[in-house]
Amino acid sequence: MKRYCFAVDLKDDAESIVQYEYWHKAENGWPEIRKSILDANVRRMDIYRTGNRLFMIMDVNDQFSFAEKSAMDAANSKVREWEELMNRFQQPLPWAKDGEKWTAMQQIFEL
Repeated sequence: MKRYCFAVDLKDDAESIVQYEYWHKAENGWPEIRKSILDANVRRMDIYRTGNRLFMIMDVNDQFSFAEKSAMDAANSKVREWEELMNRFQQPLPWAKDGEKWTAMQQIFEL
């Protein structure tokens, strides 16, 4: 099992934050999105928020590949639709690379 952590900002707007959290409640999430995440060999995904900053923890198995996940997402119309919806609420971090939404975080401490 391997862990990856990412960060992205929500638009600093109370209504955008409310809407983003609405779509991430279990009863409002799209089952196709959950399936696409599991099909990509992600075993657990958690998203936390403080202010307008989001932090995602992704635990994956040994078969996980970012390239394969990207290809699967690009071929899945429901994932593309979901990402379009989420783009209404999210904005890249100021230091993100061009075209990067979720920015990988570097682990600096472990106990």
